[in-house]
Amino acid sequence: MDMEIKKVQIKALTDQDLLTAEIVFETAIPDAFIKEGLTLMDEDIQNEISNKKQMLSSALEDQNGGLRFLVAKVDDQVVGTISFGPCGTDIISCTEGELSGVGELGSLYILPDFQNQGIGSALIHEMLKTLHDKGIEKFCLDSGYKRAQKRWLRKFGEPYKVVNDYWGPGYEHMIWLCKVNQFTPFE
Repeated sequence: MDMEIKKVQIKALTDQDLLTAEIVFETAIPDAFIKEGLTLMDEDIQNEISNKKQMLSSALEDQNGGLRFLVAKVDDQVVGTISFGPCGTDIISCTEGELSGVGELGSLYILPDFQNQGIGSALIHEMLKTLHDKGIEKFCLDSGYKRAQKRWLRKFGEPYKVVNDYWGPGYEHMIWLCKVNQFTPFE
């Protein structure tokens, strides 16, 4: 059966996107935990979903604030998200505050049926273009997911900091500090 390739649009989050963006978190976060072998962490999964939903609401409530979301849409459905805002507590604590003034690229989640189709890369590219246009020169990002860490190592190189056993034995937390114009030409 041939699947029709649908056009993906990357746009700023709007009120109309809220419910389908929340579905991305409700679907993609448990999927990420399962793929990491972290299936007995229901409370952590629910906390992560709740936190991401709150971030969406905060971004919509204060559109002039420091938190921005972009969404990837196919037809009228949000299939992926990415955010940029103040550093999260994991980055601040792991770097002892060294990166607290650098904004964080995060909340990159793609619905499982749309993964490995370049949507995540398109979201990253568009967010970095947005940062460049706003004069933001640096960003950081972090991950405790081993699968994501492999992708970030290929895309962003060696991490700024690695914290061993952060999430438990054998589970590292990696943090990257990057220059916006180092990864995508915008001129």
